[in-house]
Amino acid sequence: MSLTVLDPHSALIVIDLQKGVAALPLAHPVAEVAGNAARLAQGFRARGLPVILVRATGMAPGRTERSFSRPADAPRPPADSADLLPELNQQDSDHELLKQTWGAFMNPELDQLLRKLEVTQVVVIGIATSFGVESTARQAYEHGYHVTLATDAMTDFSVEAHEGSVVRIFPSLGETGTTAEVLALLESAPA
Repeated sequence: MSLTVLDPHSALIVIDLQKGVAALPLAHPVAEVAGNAARLAQGFRARGLPVILVRATGMAPGRTERSFSRPADAPRPPADSADLLPELNQQDSDHELLKQTWGAFMNPELDQLLRKLEVTQVVVIGIATSFGVESTARQAYEHGYHVTLATDAMTDFSVEAHEGSVVRIFPSLGETGTTAEVLALLESAPA
């Protein structure tokens, strides 16, 4: 489905666009994803709309068949691996949220913040499409928010995983479009 509208009380949620995640092998060039994310953040800020920057600082403790932990002989990640990408140009007006799970709503502060700001719609972007972005979009939908996903401002560890979320899952959660389409809706909205 193409984009139809952005509510006057929309917020941008940026998932895990941080140095350590961006350094992993990804399906799409991280420079393009980060550039689109930066353009969206700038557009939301210019309209006085909230920008929420979410960083992963750990993992949930449950057992899985696929380990996301580092092998014992792997080099330690750099000390700044949880730092946000500088392209996002974090501003004092931005809200920063830490998480240890895929979905950002597992931290109750996100829903509390959005309710306090009277947000009715969220635009979700980031890395990885089928993990943090999809989980956050599902949780936003379940919390009653209108969900929009800018698919060129996200990527995954494989094209297949990215496309699986974009084609099969996202249309059931909200509307999808490009960075340019979201920005066009922002610019055409009444001030």
